[in-house]
Amino acid sequence: MNDRRTTHRLALTPTEAAGALGVSRDFLDQLVLPELRIVRRGRRRLIPVRELERWLDREAARPLVEELG
Repeated sequence: MNDRRTTHRLALTPTEAAGALGVSRDFLDQLVLPELRIVRRGRRRLIPVRELERWLDREAARPLVEELG
């Protein structure tokens, strides 16, 4: 048997994070990133996967005002 181990990424670039969420990069930059803790090293920005999961959990818990009215 061939034992292939998959390394799960701990952080994503903003472009990868937008793709993982299924949103545009503009949407991510304007509406999501301001609510996230990100890692900055020089010009590089990394978004921890846990931060994306935390944001999704928090946003999923909010009822849409339009649906309530």
